[in-house]
Amino acid sequence: MKKRLMFLFNSELLSYIFFGGATTLISIITRLGIYHVTQQELFATTLANIVGILFAFITNDTIVFKQERKDWHLRLIKFSTSRIFTLLLDLLLTYIFVTKFPQIIGQFVYNNITNVNAIETFISQTLIIIINYFLSKMYIFNK
Repeated sequence: MKKRLMFLFNSELLSYIFFGGATTLISIITRLGIYHVTQQELFATTLANIVGILFAFITNDTIVFKQERKDWHLRLIKFSTSRIFTLLLDLLLTYIFVTKFPQIIGQFVYNNITNVNAIETFISQTLIIIINYFLSKMYIFNK
């Protein structure tokens, strides 16, 4: 078991997928929890992204891309800046598919807005994982 874990954490792509999945899970749970309490999809999306950005930076910087501690604050700024792009994409998709035109997804789930929000969340998070990997690899954590 220990060998498998070491293989996972020594492989950049596999550890990125693992921690990307963990980040996505944390973001989804945060977003759906906040949405459940507030019924404010854009507010929930924004807070979930902030939580996800902080968790992702810590894991990407220290475990995935194995950066030296030197200049971590500059990487955090670059990382946060690039994640603002994916936050805006997430907000745009939420606005289009949950706020403005929920019937597009709603037609498949009896127009249940909670299910519409959940489905849109999973779709946008999948896109965000892919985009963030390429931004991180090429722009932020290049050695």
